[in-house]
Amino acid sequence: MAITFLCIATYRKGDEFLRECRRRGCRVLLLTEEQLRESDWPRESIDEFFYVRRDMPEDEIRKGAAYLARSEQLDRIVALDDFDVELAAMLREYLWVPGMGETTARAFRDKLAMRARARSAGIACPDFVSLVNDAAIEDWMRRVPPPWVVKPRFQAAAIGIKKVANRGELWDVVGALGDARADYLLEQFVTGDVYHADSIVFDRTVVFAATSRYGTPPMAVAHEGGIFVTRTLSPSDETARGIKALNARVLDAFGMLRGVSHTEFIRSTDGTLHFLETSARVGGAYIVDVVEAATGVNLWREWARLEIAGEHGTYPPPSTRTDAAGIVLSLARQPEPDMSAYTDEEIVHRIRKRHHAGLIVRSQDPDRVAALLDSYVPRFYNDFHASAPPPARAAE
Repeated sequence: MAITFLCIATYRKGDEFLRECRRRGCRVLLLTEEQLRESDWPRESIDEFFYVRRDMPEDEIRKGAAYLARSEQLDRIVALDDFDVELAAMLREYLWVPGMGETTARAFRDKLAMRARARSAGIACPDFVSLVNDAAIEDWMRRVPPPWVVKPRFQAAAIGIKKVANRGELWDVVGALGDARADYLLEQFVTGDVYHADSIVFDRTVVFAATSRYGTPPMAVAHEGGIFVTRTLSPSDETARGIKALNARVLDAFGMLRGVSHTEFIRSTDGTLHFLETSARVGGAYIVDVVEAATGVNLWREWARLEIAGEHGTYPPPSTRTDAAGIVLSLARQPEPDMSAYTDEEIVHRIRKRHHAGLIVRSQDPDRVAALLDSYVPRFYNDFHASAPPPARAAE
């Protein structure tokens, strides 16, 4: 009997996941946001669409899913975007569908829960405090020197983060948050190089992980209007080995049974690797394409394969190659940027998105990848670059 997937994507993504499910004979149902009704989904891979409003009460969504389950045997419920992880977990528990439940899902969405879980497991992370109790905040500020960052607990990437320089500025920010302050945490600002590990987990074991280093920390890119760069690290790189080991500890401590994850780390000036945040999804900003360029592994496709395998099946890890790859990506002044002047043979993908310019390069030589990306950044500033204020919430 064919497996039926209810996929949830209230942001436009996940095409290769949906296609792989169809290629393997699954029935695919997509629950998406009403405003995405006319988007260019891979409709040949989707059996039926169902729609929600972004402001729809959870109880209505639960009732709608239960009504759907009267006629559909829902074997898997999968959230294709970070903002849908908790919704999928709630529906799994309500309809008794296998997979990550609400308690585990919270550790992959709530930055305060992430910090607490990491601290309990003895994993180094920036010092932090909840923005709930005034006395606890004052005590924390006396112990931890500024600057600090105020982070929303449930946003993704660098959305909504504010850097503050002193006590007075912090209390101004807290005052402006009003009753929403409990949705934020206060965290030590750690400087250093930022890395990410993009993983496949099956039966609580990391069976694949690619490690990469950001050119500029994502928070700086989001808040200062820079150019996004990341490149893969050689598996033999000492930092890469340290990140893989710490990444495995994080995902085990957080209880990931099977799935994919994008996890970020920072190496502080004293050389210590600190856990920053994790997720139960693939990385954004075309990181999936960079990983595939370097290793031959498409994380969307593999995610579908391991979900089909489920809790009682087997999942053979993909074969990989060990090339180096990286991306340079920028907002562009032009609606359709002309990148024809970039002709290096290592270019394997050109980003085709309005008001964006981006190139992915691949080589067997990591130094060649680094040199190309370094050369592209000043050219992108001159040829394309535009900036915009950081969003207060995820884009529609």
